Amino acid sequence: MLQGKHILLGVSGGIAAYKTATLASALVKAGAEVRTVMTENATKLISPVVFDNLTGNKTSTDVFDRTYREKVSHIANAAWADLLIIAPATANVIAKLSHGIADDMLTTTTLACTCKKLIAPAMNTHMYENPVTQDNIEMLKKYGFEVIEPDSGFLACGTSGKGRMVEPEDLLEVIKHFVPCKKDLAGKRVLVTAGPTREALDPVRFLTNHSSGKMGYALAQAADVRGAQVTLVTGKTNLTPPPFVKVIEVESAAEMFDAVTSHAAECDIIIKAAAVADYRPANVSSEKIKKGADGSDMTAIPLERTKDILAYLGEHKKEGQILVGFAMETENLIENAKQKLEKKNLDMICANSLRNPDAGFDTATNVLTLLKKDGAKELPVMTKREAADKILDEICY
Repeated sequence: MLQGKHILLGVSGGIAAYKTATLASALVKAGAEVRTVMTENATKLISPVVFDNLTGNKTSTDVFDRTYREKVSHIANAAWADLLIIAPATANVIAKLSHGIADDMLTTTTLACTCKKLIAPAMNTHMYENPVTQDNIEMLKKYGFEVIEPDSGFLACGTSGKGRMVEPEDLLEVIKHFVPCKKDLAGKRVLVTAGPTREALDPVRFLTNHSSGKMGYALAQAADVRGAQVTLVTGKTNLTPPPFVKVIEVESAAEMFDAVTSHAAECDIIIKAAAVADYRPANVSSEKIKKGADGSDMTAIPLERTKDILAYLGEHKKEGQILVGFAMETENLIENAKQKLEKKNLDMICANSLRNPDAGFDTATNVLTLLKKDGAKELPVMTKREAADKILDEICY
């Protein structure tokens, strides 16, 4: 997604500048070309040499640097950038930018930028909450800046509160959302399901499966980046929901059925990546089930079928709506997936085998075969994020 994109990374003099090195590294690993612009104060906290080595490009710190690659470096950097992010953005830099002051390399370059501009404030809580700073932030929003609201927590100054810069991995996702790229899903409403369901046996125990939710979350993120309005219906996972996505958390198959069916009619594309339980305990105890008085264990749990969400969606699919399912199998992968494709009235099914060590539950990669009524396409081993884009490519084209 970031392959070949030009990201201009601004660093001002906040203690969080050390985190920005991690962001620079992540951007390069994601395929972006990165140039860094630093204030003089920032160089006292972290050396420009760090960014030189991480990005492979000389860091800009001085408007009048005669050894820089271009004659007018701040103008050249501004014209080069597809996106600018300033992280951390101190109260001082925010104040300057909101009033058009350009007295160093960072503010001068920013003033010349016509690309999308993001700022990630980082400062003491009282500085951040000061009405002057808040007014300056609102002014930047008015001028088209995207402000990445800081987190709350323990700060370097020893206080605790709002003002901590968002973590690099989260900043990377925000950059992916705003970086210029194909928006072939613009105007589309996409619903994605992810994760496992839990079917209660008693207040302590439940039946579930090994789904991590990674594939569904990757699909939601990929659809968002491509311009869609995304709703993610998710079971319990350890994942951080992607930004800019509407998230509906559920637990049981019944809750997922209600959440999905209540939103399905308004969606153009539905992708069912969740691992929904086919069965649930027929009787749910209101108290923890104890061993028998004679010490014997429960040897049987009566089960009943849950509602088939995918079958319901296939039966009620509106004209023009695209419905995509998943099939994880341990045997007869293609045959079973084809049967599910026809039986559930799907437009496409994504089949993978639990026997493949590069696929299956909780892996970082997947190996998919995408089946439609008119044929199949085998995909190689790829990350789940890459696989998500391949799935969306098939939907769009």
